[in-house]
Amino acid sequence: MGEKRLAVVTGASSGIGRATARRLAADGFEVICAARRTDRIEALAAEIGGRAITCDVTSADDIARLADEVGERLDVLVANAGGAIGTEHVADAKFDEWRTMYDTNVIGVAASIQALLPALKQAHGVIITIGSVAGMVAYEGGAGYCGVKAAVHSLMMALRLELFDQPVRVCEIDPGMVKSDEFALVRLHGDAAKAEAVYAGVDAPLTQEDIGETVAFVATQPEHVNIDQLVVRPRAQAAAHKIHRTG
Repeated sequence: MGEKRLAVVTGASSGIGRATARRLAADGFEVICAARRTDRIEALAAEIGGRAITCDVTSADDIARLADEVGERLDVLVANAGGAIGTEHVADAKFDEWRTMYDTNVIGVAASIQALLPALKQAHGVIITIGSVAGMVAYEGGAGYCGVKAAVHSLMMALRLELFDQPVRVCEIDPGMVKSDEFALVRLHGDAAKAEAVYAGVDAPLTQEDIGETVAFVATQPEHVNIDQLVVRPRAQAAAHKIHRTG
């Protein structure tokens, strides 16, 4: 048997990142779990037989250390680290929060790709970013988050053109409503009641495991198959602003 295929998942300490690490491990990948919360990723790595690397994607030193850990070959990069902060209108926007979102969701994603690109080329690998339908349609209170996810979409479109003659696939997954363990809670500054209200009456929002399954599908396509962009919503969500709620 040959060496195990190697995957890196950033933001692996919770939510979609953690579910993706578990799913890729189940598919036979050795997974490098990268995130800021060392205790969580060490526990996850022990569970799935992977490796834990403490990594803040906004830190150049951390990104360099991640690249050193990866070495010369990388089959899959899931650039998942990011998230939303706040729902204020532009008139009341807290720009420190916007800067944090841009640093993690955009610069952090680009830095991760840049550092690991040589290893991905060597292995004929695949880059997968976790975008959002928020990057496709803006809504009130979403200018900051919609802006960063639109930037991720533009990043991936440009990257695909730049790498058109290279043996690397460039893929973007854009989830709709996902009920993960922390996304809404972080966005709403820890207000559990408001976070739960986001999903009120929605019979079956997506789960973080659904997105992990989707990542595994994209990651395991034949080398000549590139899933440019994959939009995934729950059936109850016809569009960003049109959601079926009961009760």
